[in-house]
Amino acid sequence: MSERPDIGDMIPDIALETTDGGQIKPSDFAGKKLVLFFYPKDATPGCTTENKDFSALKAEFDAAGTALLGVSKDPPAKHLKFIEKQELTAPLASDTPVDGPEGIAEALGIWVEKNMYGRKYMGMERTTYLVGPDGKIAQVWRKVKVKGHAQAVLEAAQAL
Repeated sequence: MSERPDIGDMIPDIALETTDGGQIKPSDFAGKKLVLFFYPKDATPGCTTENKDFSALKAEFDAAGTALLGVSKDPPAKHLKFIEKQELTAPLASDTPVDGPEGIAEALGIWVEKNMYGRKYMGMERTTYLVGPDGKIAQVWRKVKVKGHAQAVLEAAQAL
């Protein structure tokens, strides 16, 4: 995909794998606000902090009529261990292509080439989408810095 979906565009409606073996799509949240937060990998320091921050604010997101869904390429079994170990309350889903050749991260243009210590590899660009009840992207945070991020997203959700 050449153009990355942005504010005002519909969020791609691509199925994600849930930790209970089912599937979930952004359209399943129609009529409700949705925060889709994409992170690189379970159980890494920044990703753990981000997930714990969103989990700590889950009740406030619920009160704002906003669902949370954390997404990475990790498999559901790894998500379950991560949820259990960190006592996370924000649900997680796996972006493993379920009904097509590419997952939602590819459709959003956030599965990108990264470079660490001279080694190139494909990875998730830490990105958060606030999706309105109509399925349109209301706000995007790209290349997220974790500190204070969940609170900023909550404030945006409350204002939407």
